[in-house]
Amino acid sequence: MRRLRRTSRIRELVRQTILTPKNLVYPVFVSEGINRPESIDAMPGQSRIPLQRVTEEGKEISSLGIPAVILFGIPRKKDDMGSSAYTKNGVVQRAVKALKGELGDELVVITDICLCQYTSHGHCGIVSGDRILNDSTLEVLGKIAVSHAEAGVDIVAPSGMMDGQVGGIRRALDDSGYTDVAIMAYAAKHASCFYGPFRDAAHSSPKFGDRRSYQMDFANPDEAIREVELDIQEGADIVMVKPALAYLDLIYRVKTRFGVPTAAYSVSGEYATIKAAAERGWIDEKSAVLETLTAIRRAGADIIITYYAKDASRWLAKK
Repeated sequence: MRRLRRTSRIRELVRQTILTPKNLVYPVFVSEGINRPESIDAMPGQSRIPLQRVTEEGKEISSLGIPAVILFGIPRKKDDMGSSAYTKNGVVQRAVKALKGELGDELVVITDICLCQYTSHGHCGIVSGDRILNDSTLEVLGKIAVSHAEAGVDIVAPSGMMDGQVGGIRRALDDSGYTDVAIMAYAAKHASCFYGPFRDAAHSSPKFGDRRSYQMDFANPDEAIREVELDIQEGADIVMVKPALAYLDLIYRVKTRFGVPTAAYSVSGEYATIKAAAERGWIDEKSAVLETLTAIRRAGADIIITYYAKDASRWLAKK
């Protein structure tokens, strides 16, 4: 076995799992209420960017060979219904128009479809008292998706884990004539402690309770498989497992069982963990990132959403 490990060129020749920038998607936080980038304390190296910087950001991402971005909007105003999520002049809608107008098909634009960034209570759906109204939320999610499609989005990504959200969004898009807009479903999104830095970045922490009643229990892998199967039946074009590193077994099971395009979201807590250890000199950042991203690919992910997409692309180009 050692003969095929003797030199770096031989190792590259027989490498089974290939990681390239083409596998990566870079998350972008676009904020309506700022005029210059704002650093995110819990995510060193990441920033909220103003609308006027979004095309510049898109050009940099595309120049690194990264094929896609996923946009998260931070509105100036929030209300109980999250109404700014589906206005035609919303922060994400304007960002999509700017990116597609400047870059066209050079960059795939994906948008997060959820209410947590837009509601004053911070939950992913319409609330009555302390209850999330699943079916009432579906209509709103459809309106958000159509508004993003009108702006020119390529793929919408519903992340709220409402039952029936993929089917509802698919019908809304089709009924409005947007049959070519694809859906990347957050199919198995778990109630995880690793989301903390994101909630700081997007100002989306719930004001009461938590999201365990609609996000998945991480101890239930069979339930995750059922969730994925339902989303495929409802019309998902891509399915996602979130988070990634603690869920490699689920990524493998999903890809092996269904054989559909499979995404994994390496979330903010995974990013922050590596950053913190690297800043203390406990691990080598580049090595840790490339090893973990390769592990996610090895598990079966075709697409990896990662805050390390830019750095990884630069590192891979120098290999």
